[in-house]
Amino acid sequence: MSTLIAQIMQQNDILFYFINRGLDNNFLDFLMPTITDFGSFVAMGIICILLFIFGGEKGKKVAVLGLAALFVANVAVYFLKIIIAEPRPFLVLPNVDQLVAENEIYSFPSGHTASSFAVMVVIGLMYKLNFKGKNYRLIYPLVAFASVIAFSRVYIGVHYPLDVVFGALVGSLSALLVLKLGDNRFVNKISHISLQDILHLNFSEKN
Repeated sequence: MSTLIAQIMQQNDILFYFINRGLDNNFLDFLMPTITDFGSFVAMGIICILLFIFGGEKGKKVAVLGLAALFVANVAVYFLKIIIAEPRPFLVLPNVDQLVAENEIYSFPSGHTASSFAVMVVIGLMYKLNFKGKNYRLIYPLVAFASVIAFSRVYIGVHYPLDVVFGALVGSLSALLVLKLGDNRFVNKISHISLQDILHLNFSEKN
């Protein structure tokens, strides 16, 4: 068993170097640090907030579900990082091409990947695109977008491939769990809150 784990970790390192060093080019060096920011907790939270404000009644419900999935995913990531306590690749491997600053020392699983998959899976499964009389779920392009974010985490040198694979799993399972429980009374009540209600509440509290 220990031999199998050692082989998996060796392949993990090899794939990391292939993505981080082997695919290195000026275009991706410019693009990936920008793409990776879209997977942050804040960026995904902003997407949900904008959907809540401008998405109509359905958008409000989807936004609440997205925020719930985002929260669940990040709680899971937080505890897994503490339990596994795997150092980031640039802390233990030589010649890592690290393209962004990173203060968090733990690597497994990827929080950016978990966040992006949590929100994108919720939105992708809740919305459909009508094209030539047929309805297509948005899950495929949105999961592709989340996968690019996952790839960027390895490319910029802050995560191993296994980190992003398990991050995607955590995010997807969080989304499916929230969607499974998404028809409860609390979510429906929250989704009927309007922006005017929020502003009125803030104004009332100040006075």
